[in-house]
Amino acid sequence: MAEEELLSKEEMEACGLEEDQVLVLKRCFDGFADEEGAIPADNVGSILSMMGMKFKPLALREIIEDIDEDGSGLLEFGEFCQLAAKFLVEEDEEALKKELKEAFRIYDKDQLGYISTETLKEILREIDNKLTEEDLEGIIEEVDEDGS
Repeated sequence: MAEEELLSKEEMEACGLEEDQVLVLKRCFDGFADEEGAIPADNVGSILSMMGMKFKPLALREIIEDIDEDGSGLLEFGEFCQLAAKFLVEEDEEALKKELKEAFRIYDKDQLGYISTETLKEILREIDNKLTEEDLEGIIEEVDEDGS
């Protein structure tokens, strides 16, 4: 089955998912979906746990309420992808933070406890070349506690 048949390009972009992630999600979804091609919202937490995703039950409930647009208590594949994407993106952010800490240690050669914002931008570009200047400024603003 081609990826395009699972989600449209627009849906994948909106969720922030890659084609290989959509395929993995489809396999998981199909293993639990009923005859009508939906998963009861109550089962989603167990499925995400089996996939190795970490979440807080309250956060999951709130996301399900937002995503289950028709209020049926059943999640169709597109809704399941929207939900899973929120946790996949969060894991990517954790990985990025870990990489940033290691990069900081490497680039703080003089062990002064700081690196210049320009050096930080170079590091961030190496980690993710898709970051825009606006993204870089936002990250720096978030981590530069004293504005120096």
